[in-house]
Amino acid sequence: MTTQFSVEGIELELTRYPKNQESNLQAWDAADEHLIKHLKETEQVPVATAIINDNFGALTACLRSMEPQWPLAVETDAKTSQLGTLQNLENNKLSSDDIQWLNSRENIPGAIELVLMKLPKNLGYFAHQLNRLSQILPEGTQVLIGAKAKSINKSLLELFARNLGPASASLTWKKTRVITCIADGKARELPKENLWSIPDLNLKITNLSNVFASGKLDIGARIMLDNMPKGDFKSIIDLGCGNGVLGLNAKQLFPQAYIHFVDDSEMAVESARQNWALNKLDTQGLVGEQATFGWDDCLTHLNEGIRPELILCNPPFHQGEAITDHIAWQMFLQSWRALKNGGILHVVGNRHLAYHVKLQRIFKNCTTVASNGKFVILQAQKISKKAEPHETQETSTEAPHPQSSLYGATKQ
Repeated sequence: MTTQFSVEGIELELTRYPKNQESNLQAWDAADEHLIKHLKETEQVPVATAIINDNFGALTACLRSMEPQWPLAVETDAKTSQLGTLQNLENNKLSSDDIQWLNSRENIPGAIELVLMKLPKNLGYFAHQLNRLSQILPEGTQVLIGAKAKSINKSLLELFARNLGPASASLTWKKTRVITCIADGKARELPKENLWSIPDLNLKITNLSNVFASGKLDIGARIMLDNMPKGDFKSIIDLGCGNGVLGLNAKQLFPQAYIHFVDDSEMAVESARQNWALNKLDTQGLVGEQATFGWDDCLTHLNEGIRPELILCNPPFHQGEAITDHIAWQMFLQSWRALKNGGILHVVGNRHLAYHVKLQRIFKNCTTVASNGKFVILQAQKISKKAEPHETQETSTEAPHPQSSLYGATKQ
């Protein structure tokens, strides 16, 4: 894996998060390089800058390398992006003390004079981001977006015009372009709430713009809901919860259980929180919070007092545009550590991903619960807590944490 970043005289050591994951993927791409090259060539001076969708902090570290006091507000929906940025700043001895950290729902400071962005895969989410910028950016504010050249077309430039202002693309360099959008100063309305239902479960669901399968029940979740585990569970984690539908159904099936929703996406965590409240799932008579909501890198900062008897998991096999299995490895290893002895990990995944091999290696057992032409439901039980599982994929995720509490402030 390449870790040496070198562009326009800037030399940095950049790694993906977690630092020691076994992966050939690097922590930046040519679009990051192109944005920095553009700033250097245009002799951009340090001004109050918002950085949005900076995957692992390449842009943030570059600006701090160019000018240690460059005023920055960094926005991301992914906890791994935030932790990765902190990791790379620390590794390059760059200060993070006065950076303003924001999730994708928090207001960007109104004094911003420049915005740097990476084009996300989800264009609905991107349109939402542009809508939000239109509400705070004065007319004439420059927004620079790094993207693959093949992703830029007439419809994308029209999306800019509708949601923020006119845009144009640079010449191609390393198969990337820099889009320059000039805010027109006209505030757009934010998208209306997306509300839909699952009649057979008597659930109402709402999704924020960066949540997977917005507006419908994805087919992986469907087979999982049709094959929920049997038992008497009192503590359950919905790991990689998305809109929370698995955890919501678990509460319906096990009313005495406490449910813990966890996701790398802050918008997913907030959607799950809203859906819990929308469906009024608290069981009368139970003491304390019946649901908690954690914006986290898998179970890295899980409260040690939470020892689940059941973990429901629909692992992602991509991180941004990169295909990777390290997230599944991390979820499975951390689930083994978190579960009570005798606890169950209940997993859904595409058949070709061969999760049974990973689960057998970690748990020393794996049972196929159900399958169809595309998906398989697997179950593994923690039988012994005496020996650590063999770690083919290293998943230690120690890094500076930007918030003092384990999960931030999103609790029901």
